[in-house]
Amino acid sequence: MPEKRLNVVITRRLPEPVERRLGELFDVTLNTDDTKMSRNALVAAVKSADVLVPTLTDQIDAGLLAQAGDQLKLIANFGAGVDHIDVATARQRGILVSNTPGVVTEDTADMTMALILAVTRRIPEGQAIMQKGDWTGWAPTANLGGRLGGRRLGILGMGRIGQAVARRAAAFGMPVEYHNRRRLRPETEEELGATYRESLDRMVSRVDIVSINCPHTPSTFHLMNARRLKLMKPTAVIVNTSRGEVIDENALTRMLRAGEIAGAGLDVFEHGFEVNPRLRELPNAVLLPHMGSATVEGRVEMGERVIINIKTFDDGHRPPDLVVPSML
Repeated sequence: MPEKRLNVVITRRLPEPVERRLGELFDVTLNTDDTKMSRNALVAAVKSADVLVPTLTDQIDAGLLAQAGDQLKLIANFGAGVDHIDVATARQRGILVSNTPGVVTEDTADMTMALILAVTRRIPEGQAIMQKGDWTGWAPTANLGGRLGGRRLGILGMGRIGQAVARRAAAFGMPVEYHNRRRLRPETEEELGATYRESLDRMVSRVDIVSINCPHTPSTFHLMNARRLKLMKPTAVIVNTSRGEVIDENALTRMLRAGEIAGAGLDVFEHGFEVNPRLRELPNAVLLPHMGSATVEGRVEMGERVIINIKTFDDGHRPPDLVVPSML
């Protein structure tokens, strides 16, 4: 008699090679509409699934987990961030949680540099001129931006992505400072050419560009609040490819409108896809729809990590990317 295959429910469409491989290994239920699952649909999923594969748009909270069937034993998250999952409650209920760390490091660091360039060199403004057919020819003072070389970059959060950003900044001739929960080893600082600043206030007041590369936790919520944003130079810009909740978006919008901060490049927003409409109107704000990890290679690799976590669990072993509450 053939061995029973795991029932795996996937909340969003994944790259076709990933879905195909999952289907070969397990009994898979796909969300063919590729829209965010309703609360009722998520409840049905946790009641029937042995393994749930959610994404960051799914809120896996204590209330949802309370309705899970006894057969749900693994939440194999498609993505590195798990702030949308109540990991502690899941573990209390005997449900393991895995993620896909490290996969999007290089892609997100690329996007950070793209946003820095876009804001400082006013690339979207130039594109808008061309698309509207308003270009009347080259002029010495038209569309002037700023040179990256020599600009001081301050990195908030020096994990994998922050370090990848520092390496890229070095290639542009940018001095790097950083603030982190823990200071890096001296040899790592030397390799990156990065100077540690214990005081975030001091770093923010000194640098020309602030790059947000830290996770969203209770301690980082509105870490860049109105008071700290006001410490930035009026010529400085801020870029965020991490989590929108780290910045007080209303305060940032007010300061951008008033010219108290020169510009912002944002790939993430405080309230998900509900972007402050006043922010969308600003020419000095470059806004992207959470594209930091959006490469074919990255998304397929994320899917492969999900498969490895589920297959390892199915074989009776600890998933290699197991998340525990103490890691958060």
